[in-house]
Amino acid sequence: MWRLFLALSLLPLTACSTIAPKGVITRSTRDWRQVATAADRQRLRNWRTVWINALRQAEAGGHGAEVRREGVLLQPDAALGGAGVANGAYRCRLIKLGSRAQGLLPFVAYQPFACRVKQERDLQGFAKLSGSQRQVGLIFPGDQLRQVFLGTLVLGDEARAMQYGVDDARDLAGYVERIGPQRWRLVLPSPRYESLVDVLELVPA
Repeated sequence: MWRLFLALSLLPLTACSTIAPKGVITRSTRDWRQVATAADRQRLRNWRTVWINALRQAEAGGHGAEVRREGVLLQPDAALGGAGVANGAYRCRLIKLGSRAQGLLPFVAYQPFACRVKQERDLQGFAKLSGSQRQVGLIFPGDQLRQVFLGTLVLGDEARAMQYGVDDARDLAGYVERIGPQRWRLVLPSPRYESLVDVLELVPA
């Protein structure tokens, strides 16, 4: 499985997906707690500890200057609250922070991908539309600082996303936070592959 994942991650990053987020979670509810798996509840509870560990790894690996250049994007407590992410097209720049396995870089920053936030029933759907790893799912109401994202990971040239809760290796849980004017981030703690934290910067396209 690990070799397959590495092979898929090397596919061209211009692949495009039209996968609909509404098919990932079929249960009709605005309460993310009624949907989230036990493993993802744990991920969400431990987000800050994991993030601090990821920052320490990046610093120890010689990427401290790169982390500092990102400013509030990679600061765990930078959420401003206020308006949630709006529907529309976004440029989403992915940063992988920390490493889950020896030999992998503790800091990797990619060029912006195409992403979309779209109304799905009475929730919002998020989809990363390009790249070999594409996060797809729903955004639920959270608290005063953040919204909650639950979804799955689409790999390579797959045309359909797995339903959430079917395969914990593909399940994703995270937070959507506003970090500036017309600037948000999707924080995914403890993804199953490569990094300790994935951070997607979202700015309107």
